[in-house]
Amino acid sequence: MCGIIGILSNKDVSARILEGLKRLEYRGYDSAGIATVLNGVMDRRRAQGKIKNLEEQLTQKPLSGVLGIGHTRWATHGPPSEVNAHPHLTDRVALVHNGIIENYQDLKEELEGYQYRFETQTDSEVIAHLLTHYLKQGHDPVEAVDKAVARLTGAFALAMVFAGETEMMIGVRQGPPLAIGYGEFDEDNKTRDMFVASDSYALAPFAQDVSFLEDGDKVILRRDQVRIFDKEGTEVTRPVRKTAQSGLVTGKGEYRHFMLKEIFEQPGVVGDTLNSFINPATNQISIPPEVLDILSQAPRITLIACGTTYYAAMIAKYWLEQVARLPCEVDIASEFRYRQAP
Repeated sequence: MCGIIGILSNKDVSARILEGLKRLEYRGYDSAGIATVLNGVMDRRRAQGKIKNLEEQLTQKPLSGVLGIGHTRWATHGPPSEVNAHPHLTDRVALVHNGIIENYQDLKEELEGYQYRFETQTDSEVIAHLLTHYLKQGHDPVEAVDKAVARLTGAFALAMVFAGETEMMIGVRQGPPLAIGYGEFDEDNKTRDMFVASDSYALAPFAQDVSFLEDGDKVILRRDQVRIFDKEGTEVTRPVRKTAQSGLVTGKGEYRHFMLKEIFEQPGVVGDTLNSFINPATNQISIPPEVLDILSQAPRITLIACGTTYYAAMIAKYWLEQVARLPCEVDIASEFRYRQAP
């Protein structure tokens, strides 16, 4: 799953974006990149492979700016390469994208008819050109985002910055998660640093107050204001929570790679999960009655998983059907949204 981080500040952001990207390494990736806005002008650095390659680029060619976005990519459309790496950039907008745009080919053909030229093999670049198309028609960034997003089919989380806009970032969630981080409030300037990210782990060094967008939400971030709109266009609020996460959760620790760490963490994770259902006085498993009520009334239970978790789901299917006598099926997560459930 791709990783996203964006920072809106009053001082250079590239070093913090890089730190946030390092905290997203546990998700896996094949390329990484950063784009910033300085004095209204956008610039970017991208690299294939590990984040250290991007870090070397930034050492050789520093990237300044008080507003910026970063991304770690897992290749879907187009192979891993610097050209296909995010952020995608036009003369009007830079964006990072997590998800898949299912109708990108139709949109691409339409935009090519307007003489837009594509440099990558990704579906994500379509969004950048579509936004640029609406901006050139005279729409402001918020209007352009609304018109572009309305035409996208698929699952996506987006963070976008715009040429000439050094005090605004826009995020959209439709499927993949997107979190908002609130930095410490500056009483003198009545502003604060603002953040967006794929998950709150990336934000832990920068913000203890975090909220999470819901499907269909759009957020307009400024250092003195946060406005969230739901899928109907109604301004809403989302709960702000305190987080105490640290780098220990996502770092590799003593292990050579993240997969090895996850394998050795499994006994502890299973133990912690079971402990929440075990009565220490009787040593018996106790499942909340409301959970049992919901399960007993469900006409069918669907478990969604990928990889080795698919095998775990198959075991759970056996238990649910043979022991609990509940109808159950298992679907592969990557294909589930394309299957018409009975």
